[in-house]
Amino acid sequence: MLGRGSGEVIGGKVALQLHPGVLAELAAGRDIATVSGTNGKTTTTRLLAAALAAVGPVATNGGGANMTPGVVTALAAPPRSARAAIEVDEIYLPQVAPALRPAAVLLLNVTRDQLDRSNETRRIAGMWRSLGAQLPDTVAVANVDDPLVVWAALGFARQVWVAAGQRWELDAAVCPACAALLQRGPGRWACPSCGLARPEPSVVTAAADRIEIDGRSRRIRLRLPGVVNAGNAAMAAAGARVLGIDPATAFAAMGAVRDVQGRYREVMLGDRSARLLLAKNPAGWLEMLELLEATEPRPVLIHFHARVADGRDPSWLWDVPLERLGGRDVHVSGERAEDVAVRLAYAGVPCTVHRDPVAAANAVGGADMIDVLATYTAFRELLLVTGEITEIEEEPA
Repeated sequence: MLGRGSGEVIGGKVALQLHPGVLAELAAGRDIATVSGTNGKTTTTRLLAAALAAVGPVATNGGGANMTPGVVTALAAPPRSARAAIEVDEIYLPQVAPALRPAAVLLLNVTRDQLDRSNETRRIAGMWRSLGAQLPDTVAVANVDDPLVVWAALGFARQVWVAAGQRWELDAAVCPACAALLQRGPGRWACPSCGLARPEPSVVTAAADRIEIDGRSRRIRLRLPGVVNAGNAAMAAAGARVLGIDPATAFAAMGAVRDVQGRYREVMLGDRSARLLLAKNPAGWLEMLELLEATEPRPVLIHFHARVADGRDPSWLWDVPLERLGGRDVHVSGERAEDVAVRLAYAGVPCTVHRDPVAAANAVGGADMIDVLATYTAFRELLLVTGEITEIEEEPA
């Protein structure tokens, strides 16, 4: 009414105030898959939505508004009979899923993220595990490489096990069931005390361009780079199959996805071409560092904030193996640039601190393109600075 755009949150907030049961009404009779986890849920939701769109209309919260109001707004869009791929914040999943009654719940991973909000990973996994009793008809599509996810998924009556990968292991060093130290090896983990162990997956991420489903190897051609995105695609394909979409159809549709809300997009930042990468916690940083090592060794800009949506405590930086940036031309900007510079100094990686990301990009010499790693709010700021978006809505908690 004010002519200020529709937004993704305000409509849902108003609807919930007027009618608290609106979410269940909007979800009734629909095929819905929810996606939750600390890392990768926006990308996986985007890939899942692409797969579902291959056979008809899809409702999705593609802008990342993943709490209850954003879910309401997504499902309220016409046609209200459409299949839905819904991203849900990991803490909000137990509140949202009972109303949605989804056919599938995709559980990606549980790691430390916003330390001032959700630092206890086992608590989140426990909430997910308890959710299973409320959803007797829901299939848990679960990443077997995360012990916390496996333990949570065992609370559901049915599971589809996916080997989506999990390089970051420090947040699941002990058994979530009994707290004994887990034993790990290539492609396996097990608890020597209670017997909890990695299930045998039916969907396996074999390489960045290959996924195995029920023992059959399938070639995939994603435009999103890295093995991490192949893992996201494997989860999305498994979820789509629960909703009746053939894997071949799903993968073909996913191949058209070029970027996800700016992630992996190439833009002009000042005088330089820049590839934008989101890295918001230790697990995400490790994946992006792996991606950097697998591609051309370009200069790196780290743009770092620690606002509410990022988590105000950036101490997790000390867990990130920034030593792996050694030998690169590294530049730093953002509100917490000095924190990053100190961490890099202890990693033995020289860097230059700049007042803003444009000045940092312009200061890079001898390279046509740079890689930019940014935390969530810093990433949104980069999209604004480069003209990829025109405004930033209220950041989610």
